[in-house]
Amino acid sequence: MQVIITAVGPDNRGLADPIVHYVTGAGANIYEIQMYDHGAERLFAMLLRIEWPESAGTVQSLRDAMSDIGEHKGLSVRTWSRDEHDRPPRLALCTTYRTEPPLAVLRAIRDKRLRATVAVMIGNRDTCRGIAEQFGIDWHNIGDANGTPDNDRLVELFDQYDVDYIVLARYMRILPPGICWRFAGGRIINLHHGLLPAFPGAHPYEDAYEHHMLTYGATVHFIVPELDAGDQIIHQSTFTVFPGTPLEEIKRMGQTDHEPACLVEGLRRVVERTVELHFHRVVRVDVPRQNGTNG
Repeated sequence: MQVIITAVGPDNRGLADPIVHYVTGAGANIYEIQMYDHGAERLFAMLLRIEWPESAGTVQSLRDAMSDIGEHKGLSVRTWSRDEHDRPPRLALCTTYRTEPPLAVLRAIRDKRLRATVAVMIGNRDTCRGIAEQFGIDWHNIGDANGTPDNDRLVELFDQYDVDYIVLARYMRILPPGICWRFAGGRIINLHHGLLPAFPGAHPYEDAYEHHMLTYGATVHFIVPELDAGDQIIHQSTFTVFPGTPLEEIKRMGQTDHEPACLVEGLRRVVERTVELHFHRVVRVDVPRQNGTNG
């Protein structure tokens, strides 16, 4: 069973050793290990992707052991496996202003085109509250009067609702590195309203328009701490416009139709496990992983 362990906390010596020793001592195979030392923030972060043998116990027993180590070392440790529960993956939909992307996801789930469950909707603005109420989804606004999010509360909600994947459905705030590492390993999915890597940032429509582009698009990618990094693309789609098409019409086409469809297809690839994130690169998964085998 594939398991991802993340550990984040104040930088210190000897933080990784007890985690690595425990999993290897239990007979786990380590497929991926990444460690980061953010000197300016004095932040330590580690990710382990392992194959956990059934003979070593349940994922919950591993989680309990990791929590004990985390408490002793002052680390925030999370132990997660898609295979732990026989249920559709649980999503947290994070929003700001645009209603179309979360609505497309909820409709795709309702119409059985996307096998997932939206466990909670979270916004730094109240724009999408009505959609959550329409579909009977719990809603939480974590933004202040200026839309500045309470990131500690955001993490609390992810844990409270036991989410598998965090979906940034045009959530117009940058997640801090600490959150990215806590849910690393392909658990945070972002809809970017432009084609990466050519047009990153907050204004990709405007940037492409200034370059006289006739092709526009959207990108669904896994989040890593580097903003809109280029190697984590899950899905991209494009649309073309005639020369002279006004910018506002281009944005209307992209925002109302194109971006929502791109997000649904990207999520489908993740929840059906046709792609995964390994070593910060998206890889195609051709054959379902069997318990006790190397991947």
